[in-house]
Amino acid sequence: MTGQPTAGGGEDRRGADAPRPWAAAGRPLLPCRPGRPDVFTFGETMVALRGSGPLRLGGTMNVSIAGAESNVAIGLARLGHHVRWAGAVGDDEAGQLVLRTLRAEGVVISGATTDPGAPTGLLLFEPRLPEVTRVHYYRAGSAGSRLTAEVIQRAFSAAPPRILHLTGITPSLSPTTRSAARCALQLAREHGSLVCLDVNFRARLWTAEEAAEVLREWIPAVDVLIASDDELPLCLPGGGGGEGSPLPFPPQDVPADEATATVATQAGALLDRGVGEIVVKLGRTGATAFTHSGSLHRPAKPVRAVDAVGAGDAFVAGYLSALLDGEGPAGRLERAVTTGAFAVASPGDWEGAPTRSELGMLGAPPGTVVR
Repeated sequence: MTGQPTAGGGEDRRGADAPRPWAAAGRPLLPCRPGRPDVFTFGETMVALRGSGPLRLGGTMNVSIAGAESNVAIGLARLGHHVRWAGAVGDDEAGQLVLRTLRAEGVVISGATTDPGAPTGLLLFEPRLPEVTRVHYYRAGSAGSRLTAEVIQRAFSAAPPRILHLTGITPSLSPTTRSAARCALQLAREHGSLVCLDVNFRARLWTAEEAAEVLREWIPAVDVLIASDDELPLCLPGGGGGEGSPLPFPPQDVPADEATATVATQAGALLDRGVGEIVVKLGRTGATAFTHSGSLHRPAKPVRAVDAVGAGDAFVAGYLSALLDGEGPAGRLERAVTTGAFAVASPGDWEGAPTRSELGMLGAPPGTVVR
Protein backbone atom coordinates (compact mmCIF):
# COMPACT_ATOMS: atom_id res chain seq x y z
CA MET A 1 0.00 0.00 0.00
CA THR A 2 1.13 3.57 -0.49
CA GLY A 3 3.49 4.99 2.12
CA GLN A 4 2.91 8.29 3.87
CA PRO A 5 4.22 11.18 1.76
CA THR A 6 6.32 13.91 3.29
CA ALA A 7 5.49 17.55 2.95
CA GLY A 8 8.57 18.20 0.86
CA GLY A 9 9.04 15.69 -1.93
CA GLY A 10 6.28 13.17 -1.38
CA GLU A 11 8.67 10.32 -0.43
CA ASP A 12 7.98 7.68 2.21
CA ARG A 13 9.36 8.51 5.67
CA ARG A 14 10.33 4.94 6.58
CA GLY A 15 13.84 3.58 6.20
CA ALA A 16 14.99 1.46 3.30
CA ASP A 17 14.89 -1.72 5.41
CA ALA A 18 11.42 -1.10 6.87
CA PRO A 19 8.52 -3.32 5.80
CA ARG A 20 6.76 -2.12 2.68
CA PRO A 21 3.14 -3.28 2.79
CA TRP A 22 2.56 -1.33 -0.44
CA ALA A 23 5.10 -3.38 -2.44
CA ALA A 24 2.20 -4.85 -4.40
CA ALA A 25 -1.17 -3.19 -4.69
CA GLY A 26 -4.18 -5.09 -3.34
CA ARG A 27 -3.45 -8.82 -3.25
CA PRO A 28 0.16 -10.06 -3.28
CA LEU A 29 1.86 -10.24 -6.67
CA LEU A 30 2.55 -13.80 -7.79
CA PRO A 31 6.27 -14.70 -7.76
CA CYS A 32 8.27 -14.74 -10.95
CA ARG A 33 8.68 -18.30 -12.28
CA PRO A 34 9.90 -19.79 -15.57
CA GLY A 35 7.04 -19.96 -18.04
CA ARG A 36 4.82 -17.60 -16.05
CA PRO A 37 4.19 -14.37 -18.01
CA ASP A 38 4.56 -11.10 -16.16
CA VAL A 39 1.48 -9.73 -17.90
CA PHE A 40 -1.32 -11.15 -20.03
CA THR A 41 -3.54 -8.78 -21.97
CA PHE A 42 -5.93 -9.03 -24.88
CA GLY A 43 -8.10 -6.94 -27.16
CA GLU A 44 -8.42 -5.65 -30.68
CA THR A 45 -5.37 -4.40 -32.53
CA MET A 46 -6.04 -2.69 -35.83
CA VAL A 47 -4.15 -1.39 -38.80
CA ALA A 48 -3.65 2.34 -38.24
CA LEU A 49 -3.43 4.88 -41.05
CA ARG A 50 -2.13 8.33 -40.13
CA GLY A 51 -2.72 11.25 -42.45
CA SER A 52 -0.96 14.58 -42.47
CA GLY A 53 -4.13 16.67 -42.65
CA PRO A 54 -7.86 16.55 -43.43
CA LEU A 55 -8.81 13.19 -44.92
CA ARG A 56 -11.15 14.76 -47.47
CA LEU A 57 -8.14 16.41 -49.11
CA GLY A 58 -6.39 13.08 -49.66
CA GLY A 59 -2.62 12.78 -49.53
CA THR A 60 -0.29 10.16 -48.16
CA MET A 61 -0.73 8.11 -45.01
CA ASN A 62 1.65 6.22 -42.75
CA VAL A 63 0.75 2.59 -42.07
CA SER A 64 1.21 1.03 -38.64
CA ILE A 65 -0.85 -0.80 -36.02
CA ALA A 66 -2.71 0.43 -32.95
CA GLY A 67 -4.60 -1.01 -30.02
CA ALA A 68 -4.59 0.04 -26.36
CA GLU A 69 -3.73 -3.41 -25.01
CA SER A 70 -1.04 -4.15 -27.59
CA ASN A 71 0.44 -0.68 -26.99
CA VAL A 72 0.85 -1.60 -23.33
CA ALA A 73 2.24 -5.01 -24.29
CA ILE A 74 4.89 -3.46 -26.53
CA GLY A 75 5.80 -0.91 -23.87
CA LEU A 76 6.30 -3.65 -21.29
CA ALA A 77 8.26 -5.87 -23.68
CA ARG A 78 10.65 -3.02 -24.45
CA LEU A 79 11.25 -2.68 -20.73
CA GLY A 80 12.28 -6.33 -20.56
CA HIS A 81 9.10 -8.00 -19.30
CA HIS A 82 7.53 -11.26 -20.48
CA VAL A 83 4.20 -10.26 -22.01
CA ARG A 84 1.52 -12.33 -23.76
CA TRP A 85 -1.16 -10.80 -25.96
CA ALA A 86 -4.27 -12.52 -27.27
CA GLY A 87 -6.69 -11.27 -29.87
CA ALA A 88 -8.26 -12.05 -33.20
CA VAL A 89 -7.24 -10.69 -36.58
CA GLY A 90 -8.62 -11.33 -40.04
CA ASP A 91 -7.12 -13.79 -42.48
CA ASP A 92 -5.70 -10.88 -44.46
CA GLU A 93 -2.54 -8.86 -44.99
CA ALA A 94 -3.60 -6.36 -42.34
CA GLY A 95 -3.82 -9.16 -39.78
CA GLN A 96 -0.38 -10.38 -40.76
CA LEU A 97 0.99 -6.88 -40.19
CA VAL A 98 -0.49 -6.85 -36.68
CA LEU A 99 0.98 -10.24 -35.77
CA ARG A 100 4.34 -9.56 -37.40
CA THR A 101 4.74 -6.23 -35.59
CA LEU A 102 3.88 -7.65 -32.17
CA ARG A 103 6.17 -10.63 -32.72
CA ALA A 104 9.01 -8.33 -33.79
CA GLU A 105 8.55 -6.27 -30.61
CA GLY A 106 9.01 -9.32 -28.41
CA VAL A 107 5.36 -9.82 -27.45
CA VAL A 108 4.29 -13.47 -27.21
CA ILE A 109 1.29 -13.95 -29.50
CA SER A 110 0.68 -17.69 -29.15
CA GLY A 111 -2.84 -16.91 -27.88
CA ALA A 112 -3.78 -14.95 -30.99
CA THR A 113 -6.24 -16.38 -33.53
CA THR A 114 -7.08 -15.74 -37.17
CA ASP A 115 -10.73 -15.37 -38.14
CA PRO A 116 -11.33 -16.22 -41.83
CA GLY A 117 -14.85 -14.82 -41.66
CA ALA A 118 -14.10 -11.23 -40.64
CA PRO A 119 -11.55 -8.53 -41.53
CA THR A 120 -8.92 -6.93 -39.36
CA GLY A 121 -10.15 -3.60 -37.98
CA LEU A 122 -9.05 -0.25 -39.36
CA LEU A 123 -8.24 3.01 -37.57
CA LEU A 124 -7.75 6.40 -39.27
CA PHE A 125 -6.02 9.32 -37.56
CA GLU A 126 -6.82 12.77 -38.91
CA PRO A 127 -4.83 15.67 -37.41
CA ARG A 128 -6.96 18.82 -37.63
CA LEU A 129 -5.13 21.24 -35.34
CA PRO A 130 -1.65 21.12 -33.75
CA GLU A 131 -3.12 19.50 -30.63
CA VAL A 132 -6.42 18.10 -31.93
CA THR A 133 -6.68 14.77 -33.77
CA ARG A 134 -9.86 13.11 -34.99
CA VAL A 135 -10.05 9.31 -34.87
CA HIS A 136 -12.26 7.27 -37.21
CA TYR A 137 -12.99 3.61 -36.40
CA TYR A 138 -13.85 0.91 -38.92
CA ARG A 139 -14.17 -2.04 -36.59
CA ALA A 140 -17.85 -3.04 -36.59
CA GLY A 141 -17.99 -6.76 -37.39
CA SER A 142 -14.20 -7.03 -37.33
CA ALA A 143 -12.30 -10.13 -36.28
CA GLY A 144 -11.28 -8.44 -33.05
CA SER A 145 -14.89 -7.73 -32.14
CA ARG A 146 -15.65 -11.47 -32.42
CA LEU A 147 -13.05 -12.58 -29.87
CA THR A 148 -14.62 -15.24 -27.64
CA ALA A 149 -14.32 -16.35 -24.03
CA GLU A 150 -13.11 -19.77 -25.20
CA VAL A 151 -10.07 -18.19 -26.87
CA ILE A 152 -9.22 -16.23 -23.74
CA GLN A 153 -9.71 -19.24 -21.47
CA ARG A 154 -7.26 -21.28 -23.54
CA ALA A 155 -4.70 -18.50 -23.75
CA PHE A 156 -4.90 -17.60 -20.05
CA SER A 157 -4.91 -21.17 -18.75
CA ALA A 158 -1.91 -22.13 -20.87
CA ALA A 159 0.24 -19.79 -18.78
CA PRO A 160 -1.49 -17.92 -15.93
CA PRO A 161 0.15 -14.49 -15.58
CA ARG A 162 1.26 -12.46 -12.61
CA ILE A 163 -0.89 -9.56 -13.83
CA LEU A 164 -3.99 -9.48 -16.02
CA HIS A 165 -4.33 -6.13 -17.80
CA LEU A 166 -7.77 -5.12 -19.08
CA THR A 167 -9.16 -1.97 -20.64
CA GLY A 168 -12.67 -0.62 -20.97
CA ILE A 169 -12.32 -0.74 -24.75
CA THR A 170 -12.60 -4.51 -25.18
CA PRO A 171 -16.04 -4.92 -23.52
CA SER A 172 -17.37 -2.06 -25.64
CA LEU A 173 -16.85 -3.92 -28.91
CA SER A 174 -19.52 -6.63 -28.68
CA PRO A 175 -21.32 -9.00 -26.29
CA THR A 176 -18.75 -11.71 -27.11
CA THR A 177 -15.77 -9.56 -26.18
CA ARG A 178 -17.60 -8.51 -23.02
CA SER A 179 -17.99 -12.19 -22.11
CA ALA A 180 -14.32 -12.77 -22.90
CA ALA A 181 -13.30 -10.02 -20.50
CA ARG A 182 -15.60 -11.33 -17.79
CA CYS A 183 -14.08 -14.78 -18.26
CA ALA A 184 -10.58 -13.33 -17.87
CA LEU A 185 -11.56 -11.65 -14.60
CA GLN A 186 -12.84 -14.94 -13.23
CA LEU A 187 -9.68 -16.78 -14.30
CA ALA A 188 -7.49 -14.11 -12.69
CA ARG A 189 -9.31 -14.58 -9.41
CA GLU A 190 -8.99 -18.37 -9.60
CA HIS A 191 -5.25 -18.26 -10.38
CA GLY A 192 -4.33 -15.39 -8.06
CA SER A 193 -3.33 -12.96 -10.79
CA LEU A 194 -3.39 -9.27 -9.97
CA VAL A 195 -5.97 -7.36 -12.05
CA CYS A 196 -5.17 -3.97 -13.61
CA LEU A 197 -8.00 -2.10 -15.32
CA ASP A 198 -7.47 1.01 -17.44
CA VAL A 199 -10.91 2.56 -17.91
CA ASN A 200 -10.05 4.01 -21.34
CA PHE A 201 -13.60 5.17 -22.07
CA ARG A 202 -14.35 5.67 -25.78
CA ALA A 203 -17.56 7.61 -26.42
CA ARG A 204 -17.63 6.49 -30.06
CA LEU A 205 -17.80 2.84 -29.01
CA TRP A 206 -20.43 2.91 -26.26
CA THR A 207 -22.38 5.28 -24.05
CA ALA A 208 -21.35 6.33 -20.57
CA GLU A 209 -24.36 4.45 -19.20
CA GLU A 210 -23.34 1.23 -20.95
CA ALA A 211 -19.76 1.59 -19.77
CA ALA A 212 -20.79 2.31 -16.19
CA GLU A 213 -22.98 -0.80 -16.03
CA VAL A 214 -20.01 -3.03 -16.94
CA LEU A 215 -17.26 -1.21 -15.05
CA ARG A 216 -19.19 -1.02 -11.79
CA GLU A 217 -19.70 -4.77 -11.94
CA TRP A 218 -15.97 -5.32 -12.41
CA ILE A 219 -14.65 -2.93 -9.75
CA PRO A 220 -14.69 -5.37 -6.78
CA ALA A 221 -12.33 -7.66 -8.74
CA VAL A 222 -9.84 -4.90 -9.62
CA ASP A 223 -6.54 -4.46 -7.77
CA VAL A 224 -5.11 -1.51 -9.71
CA LEU A 225 -7.52 0.95 -11.33
CA ILE A 226 -6.09 3.46 -13.79
CA ALA A 227 -8.32 6.27 -15.05
CA SER A 228 -8.43 9.92 -15.96
CA ASP A 229 -10.21 12.15 -13.48
CA ASP A 230 -13.34 12.37 -15.66
CA GLU A 231 -13.54 8.56 -15.93
CA LEU A 232 -13.75 7.84 -12.19
CA PRO A 233 -17.53 8.43 -11.96
CA LEU A 234 -18.10 5.61 -14.46
CA CYS A 235 -16.79 3.19 -11.85
CA LEU A 236 -18.94 4.43 -8.96
CA PRO A 237 -22.57 3.69 -8.13
CA GLY A 238 -24.85 6.62 -8.85
CA GLY A 239 -22.32 8.46 -10.99
CA GLY A 240 -19.68 8.94 -8.32
CA GLY A 241 -21.56 11.23 -5.98
CA GLY A 242 -21.29 8.96 -2.96
CA GLU A 243 -19.11 9.49 0.07
CA GLY A 244 -15.75 7.74 0.31
CA SER A 245 -13.47 7.17 3.27
CA PRO A 246 -11.51 10.33 4.07
CA LEU A 247 -7.91 10.07 2.90
CA PRO A 248 -5.38 11.08 5.57
CA PHE A 249 -2.85 12.66 3.20
CA PRO A 250 -3.71 15.09 0.40
CA PRO A 251 -1.88 14.70 -2.91
CA GLN A 252 1.46 16.47 -2.94
CA ASP A 253 2.30 19.17 -5.51
CA VAL A 254 -1.35 19.53 -6.57
CA PRO A 255 -3.36 22.73 -5.89
CA ALA A 256 -5.93 22.16 -3.16
CA ASP A 257 -9.05 23.04 -5.11
CA GLU A 258 -12.55 21.63 -5.40
CA ALA A 259 -11.70 19.37 -8.35
CA THR A 260 -8.80 17.80 -6.45
CA ALA A 261 -11.02 17.21 -3.43
CA THR A 262 -13.64 15.57 -5.63
CA VAL A 263 -11.10 13.19 -7.14
CA ALA A 264 -9.85 12.28 -3.67
CA THR A 265 -13.40 11.59 -2.47
CA GLN A 266 -14.14 9.43 -5.51
CA ALA A 267 -10.89 7.52 -5.01
CA GLY A 268 -11.84 6.92 -1.39
CA ALA A 269 -15.20 5.51 -2.45
CA LEU A 270 -13.46 3.13 -4.87
CA LEU A 271 -11.06 2.00 -2.16
CA ASP A 272 -14.10 1.23 -0.01
CA ARG A 273 -15.39 -1.00 -2.82
CA GLY A 274 -12.26 -3.14 -2.70
CA VAL A 275 -9.85 -1.61 -5.20
CA GLY A 276 -6.29 -1.86 -3.90
CA GLU A 277 -4.92 1.20 -5.66
CA ILE A 278 -6.34 3.97 -7.85
CA VAL A 279 -4.05 5.84 -10.24
CA VAL A 280 -5.52 9.01 -11.70
CA LYS A 281 -3.97 10.34 -14.92
CA LEU A 282 -4.07 14.14 -14.97
CA GLY A 283 -2.51 14.88 -18.34
CA ARG A 284 -0.08 17.77 -18.26
CA THR A 285 -0.20 18.00 -14.48
CA GLY A 286 0.99 14.41 -13.97
CA ALA A 287 -0.70 11.64 -12.00
CA THR A 288 -1.79 10.78 -8.47
CA ALA A 289 -1.96 7.37 -6.79
CA PHE A 290 -4.42 6.70 -3.95
CA THR A 291 -4.49 3.83 -1.43
CA HIS A 292 -5.91 3.40 2.07
CA SER A 293 -2.59 4.72 3.41
CA GLY A 294 -2.76 7.98 1.53
CA SER A 295 -1.94 9.53 -1.80
CA LEU A 296 1.09 10.54 -3.78
CA HIS A 297 1.47 12.83 -6.80
CA ARG A 298 4.08 13.09 -9.51
CA PRO A 299 4.14 15.94 -12.03
CA ALA A 300 4.43 15.23 -15.73
CA LYS A 301 7.88 15.32 -17.32
CA PRO A 302 8.45 18.47 -19.38
CA VAL A 303 8.96 17.49 -23.03
CA ARG A 304 8.22 18.99 -26.42
CA ALA A 305 4.86 17.44 -27.30
CA VAL A 306 4.63 15.85 -30.74
CA ASP A 307 1.71 13.41 -30.48
CA ALA A 308 -0.38 12.72 -27.38
CA VAL A 309 -1.96 9.57 -28.84
CA GLY A 310 -0.78 6.50 -26.94
CA ALA A 311 0.55 8.44 -23.95
CA GLY A 312 -1.93 6.82 -21.58
CA ASP A 313 -0.96 3.32 -22.69
CA ALA A 314 2.74 4.15 -22.29
CA PHE A 315 1.95 5.45 -18.80
CA VAL A 316 0.28 2.15 -17.91
CA ALA A 317 3.24 0.17 -19.25
CA GLY A 318 5.63 2.17 -17.10
CA TYR A 319 3.47 1.81 -14.01
CA LEU A 320 3.08 -1.95 -14.34
CA SER A 321 6.78 -2.34 -15.14
CA ALA A 322 7.76 -0.66 -11.89
CA LEU A 323 5.14 -2.66 -9.98
CA LEU A 324 6.64 -5.88 -11.37
CA ASP A 325 10.09 -4.64 -10.32
CA GLY A 326 8.87 -4.24 -6.74
CA GLU A 327 8.97 -0.44 -6.73
CA GLY A 328 6.87 1.54 -4.29
CA PRO A 329 4.29 4.11 -5.44
CA ALA A 330 6.87 6.85 -5.93
CA GLY A 331 8.90 4.62 -8.23
CA ARG A 332 5.81 3.46 -10.09
CA LEU A 333 4.60 6.98 -10.74
CA GLU A 334 8.07 8.15 -11.71
CA ARG A 335 8.48 5.44 -14.33
CA ALA A 336 4.91 5.95 -15.56
CA VAL A 337 5.28 9.69 -16.17
CA THR A 338 8.64 8.99 -17.80
CA THR A 339 7.30 6.43 -20.28
CA GLY A 340 4.29 8.67 -20.90
CA ALA A 341 6.64 11.55 -21.75
CA PHE A 342 8.49 9.39 -24.27
CA ALA A 343 5.18 8.67 -25.98
CA VAL A 344 4.16 12.34 -26.10
CA ALA A 345 7.54 13.29 -27.57
CA SER A 346 7.22 10.80 -30.46
CA PRO A 347 4.65 10.29 -33.24
CA GLY A 348 2.61 7.09 -33.22
CA ASP A 349 0.77 4.96 -30.69
CA TRP A 350 3.71 2.86 -29.48
CA GLU A 351 6.71 3.69 -31.63
CA GLY A 352 8.28 6.02 -29.05
CA ALA A 353 8.06 3.58 -26.13
CA PRO A 354 11.48 3.49 -24.41
CA THR A 355 13.70 0.54 -23.63
CA ARG A 356 14.95 0.17 -20.08
CA SER A 357 18.35 1.61 -21.00
CA GLU A 358 16.67 4.73 -22.42
CA LEU A 359 14.65 5.66 -19.34
CA GLY A 360 17.30 8.10 -18.10
CA MET A 361 17.52 10.05 -21.34
CA LEU A 362 14.83 12.56 -20.34
CA GLY A 363 17.22 14.05 -17.80
CA ALA A 364 19.82 14.85 -20.45
CA PRO A 365 20.29 18.57 -21.27
CA PRO A 366 19.07 19.90 -24.63
CA GLY A 367 21.46 19.20 -27.47
CA THR A 368 22.91 16.08 -25.88
CA VAL A 369 24.39 13.61 -28.35
CA VAL A 370 24.58 10.03 -27.08
CA ARG A 371 27.65 8.38 -28.61
